[in-house]
Amino acid sequence: MYIIVGLGNPDRQYQNTRHNIGFEVVDEIARKNQITIGERKHKAVIGKGYVGGQKAVLVKPQTYMNLSGESVRQVIDFYKIEEKSELIVISDDVSLEPGQIRIRKKGSAGGHNGLKNIILHLGHDEFMRVKMGVGEKPEGYDLADYVLGHFSKEEREIMDESIMRAVEAVEVMITQGADAAMNLYNKKIK
Repeated sequence: MYIIVGLGNPDRQYQNTRHNIGFEVVDEIARKNQITIGERKHKAVIGKGYVGGQKAVLVKPQTYMNLSGESVRQVIDFYKIEEKSELIVISDDVSLEPGQIRIRKKGSAGGHNGLKNIILHLGHDEFMRVKMGVGEKPEGYDLADYVLGHFSKEEREIMDESIMRAVEAVEVMITQGADAAMNLYNKKIK
């Protein structure tokens, strides 16, 4: 069984912001696999079904980004998965160009507070992740304001394409492993 977590903030005002791209990827995984996300438990909204032929729980923590680990820990404890091989976390990344995807099997939080809180609650950084490039903040911008801001029309088109690639990448991670997904998707986009 896989736990697929998309990071974001729960309130309507955060919909379609850079920080909520993880929620958008999970929503698209749900749509593609006919999974309804609506059950409220483990400080999240969740949906259960099959992704890549495997049982999966889709999770959108409702704790706000900085406390995402509270929800993730509860889900892992409830479903008793092996977090190093069965947890996939999808988040935004300001160090990647808009639309670029980077898959990792472990690593630091890279300044991302949601990932930082998950690492804190797990006690390690060895879990698979899909980092969604949202672009570097412009000079003079506050980072929080930037990641809570909306994409431009051009960026939105790029992000919609990258969401589809991220959904494919998650399926490859499940069916062929993270290394195969890294080989296919950790490429610069043109």
